[in-house]
Formats: sequence, structure tokens, C-alpha cells
Amino acid sequence: MDVKNLKEYLCWLYYQYLLITGIYVLEPWEQSIFNTVLFTMVAMVIYTSYVFVPIHVRLALEFFSGLCGGQPESTVALMN
Repeated sequence: MDVKNLKEYLCWLYYQYLLITGIYVLEPWEQSIFNTVLFTMVAMVIYTSYVFVPIHVRLALEFFSGLCGGQPESTVALMN
């Protein structure tokens, strides 16, 4: 894909974003506020997922392994 086609594709994606969200009818300052709020919310969701999801997955695995009869690891066995 050459640079011209890539630029046209990105412009097309941005146009689709404007149409789908309906922000093409807003004034430029309103668009910037909307985009800032949207970007901030997406960034917070990604950060929260990165920080908290692995902890919850580990706790869920420990819980279900305990239900299925798995033995919890002891700290003495880890030290030896």
C-alpha cells in the first residue's frame, strides 16, 4: 500500500468516525471537547484493564482450582 492510498484510507476512516458518532454536525470546539472526553475514557478503560484484569484472572483461577480439589501451594514448598 503506498502513501497516497494509506492517506485516503485514513481520511475515509476519519470520515466514517464523524458520520457514525454524529459529530460532523458539531462546531470545531465542540468536536475537540467530544474527542478529548472520548479519548480520556478509552485510555482509562485500557489502563484499568491492563492493571486490574490480570489480578482478577489470577484470583479466579485460584478460586476455581480450589473448588476442583487442587491443593494450594505452601510457602515452605516454594522455599525448598
